[in-house]
Amino acid sequence: MIILDTDVLIEIFDKKSSRGDEIIEKLEGIQDKNIATTALNSREILYGLIKYAKERKEIHSLKTLDYTKKDALLSSRLEAKLEKERRKTGRIDTMIASIAINNNSKFITLNKKHYEPLTRYGLKLINL
Repeated sequence: MIILDTDVLIEIFDKKSSRGDEIIEKLEGIQDKNIATTALNSREILYGLIKYAKERKEIHSLKTLDYTKKDALLSSRLEAKLEKERRKTGRIDTMIASIAINNNSKFITLNKKHYEPLTRYGLKLINL
């Protein structure tokens, strides 16, 4: 399975974005067609769509992975480890990464800097 981050979804849903078209083209070239996002990413996207009155039906048809107790435990451990290493990663990013790790999924983001420290702990980033 491949999980898409909020920034990737924003580009895809923006009809004026040539970057979104490039992302879609690259996704079509990837063998794994099981595409999803997380409940946390959905929340971020829905907030933006509601705020700017641009409701998009596509977000509702995208498979969405929930945030579980298992994810909460992993994200708490990861955040504590990163703090100890003095590597700052956002709490939401750590929560999203834990969902990807626990689901043994690959993760696509345009924010590599935020997620790179988490690759040491099992996050599988895909470069587009």
